Amino acid sequence: MNIYKYASPASFYPLAGKAWPFFAVIAAILVAVGLYISFFVAPTDFQQGEVYRVIFIHVPAAWMGMFIYLVMAGYGVLALSFNTRLAAMMMEALAPTGAMFTALALWTGALWGKPTWGAYWVWDARMTSTLILLFLYVGYIALNNAIEDRRRADKACALLVIVGSINVPIIYFSVKWWNTLHQGSSISPVMAPKMAAIMVNGMLIMTLACWMYSIAVALVRVRAIIAEREAGAEWLTRSKA
Repeated sequence: MNIYKYASPASFYPLAGKAWPFFAVIAAILVAVGLYISFFVAPTDFQQGEVYRVIFIHVPAAWMGMFIYLVMAGYGVLALSFNTRLAAMMMEALAPTGAMFTALALWTGALWGKPTWGAYWVWDARMTSTLILLFLYVGYIALNNAIEDRRRADKACALLVIVGSINVPIIYFSVKWWNTLHQGSSISPVMAPKMAAIMVNGMLIMTLACWMYSIAVALVRVRAIIAEREAGAEWLTRSKA
């Protein structure tokens, strides 16, 4: 099986059409299970009470905002290095989802911050760098829509995403590099979890649900982008027949 053939929009279009319903169903199941564990099974936190449950949405959203941007940067490198059209299309397909998750992380963080810190917003390193990430997403979308020539837009947007990716490690390590109100990581790959196992399970299931959702939405969106850019192509007419 030659997987490289799927780098072509003509080959990837039908594959995306077959794959996205699978990821959408898995996402729906995981969201249902994750929300049930998070809000009905996980115990009340002894310090923060019930308000801590917002982390089951906040933490996966924050992770996805950073992760999707890094994936976009990877596609940006491919687009610039190999001039692959599909990589540029995948960047465009992922950007709205990444922006949504970043905005959700900021919003849920504000809801969590008010009862925890006494303020909806403070200009600390973690929150400020996350806000910058949202601006990078919005800037990408605006730049992509502002340039009519698709080739020029793809190259300019790829460069923007690659340069902006330096903000992601700043977000991640900000609580270690600077004094900040934001607490450290709840889950670490090298340390034992600071939370009860059922809480960790709920958070990880919600994170996996966000991944599945992101893949499903990106596949649907990239099909629409391919259909728009390849309008009139004979292969597209046959695919829709």
